[in-house]
Amino acid sequence: MASSQVSNKSGSGWPRRGSQGQADAASSNNNGTQKYTNQALTINRTINLYPLTNYTFGTKEPLFEKDPSVPSRFQRMREEFDRIGMRRSVEGVLLVHEHGLPHVLLLQLGTTFFKLPGGELNAGEDEVEGLKRLLSETLGRQDGVKQEWIVEDTIGNWWRPNFEPPQYPYIPPHITKPKEHKRLFLVQLHEKALFAVPKNYKLVAAPLFELYDNSQGYGPIISSLPQALCRFNFIYM
Repeated sequence: MASSQVSNKSGSGWPRRGSQGQADAASSNNNGTQKYTNQALTINRTINLYPLTNYTFGTKEPLFEKDPSVPSRFQRMREEFDRIGMRRSVEGVLLVHEHGLPHVLLLQLGTTFFKLPGGELNAGEDEVEGLKRLLSETLGRQDGVKQEWIVEDTIGNWWRPNFEPPQYPYIPPHITKPKEHKRLFLVQLHEKALFAVPKNYKLVAAPLFELYDNSQGYGPIISSLPQALCRFNFIYM
């Protein structure tokens, strides 16, 4: 496998009832307000970051988008919405470190377009299993060795209210049928790994400080990653 370079680069009703129907424990204070104690709450969540140099990046056959243009993409979204409803998509956030700074692995197409690895789910497909499938299709190795992906946590939900480019981290109140739901997951990388990058993409490691408040360069979702990731403690291995 040929080697390729990787460049640097107030809500009411919360907490809600859990999926198993168990509510968070609550006690009332003298003033009538409730004090919540959630035993399932994750405190001091730690994620291990390994050096970029621990990873080997090869190449594989090009991976093309399903749609040749933005208008055709939204046309297909309209047609599918009529048949199967809202599109569901997932993306993975893969982190490494270099020079003592956390970096996000991004796929670069051309000179100005960046994206997180991931894509559309099939109808009825589980989100985590679908993300693992998409990560393997995008970055999985080509020598027959199965890549194991560790999906750690949800770090964001984005909604597309109309058949248009804008996406938001909430559903606008006047929207009853959003057209797409995109969920971002944090993926814990192994200490060492071999990735295969499609030939028509370049894999870049972008430092969080470059993404921060830089929607002009990376778009609103990628530029929001520093804020979304700030709740984690990074351990530099």
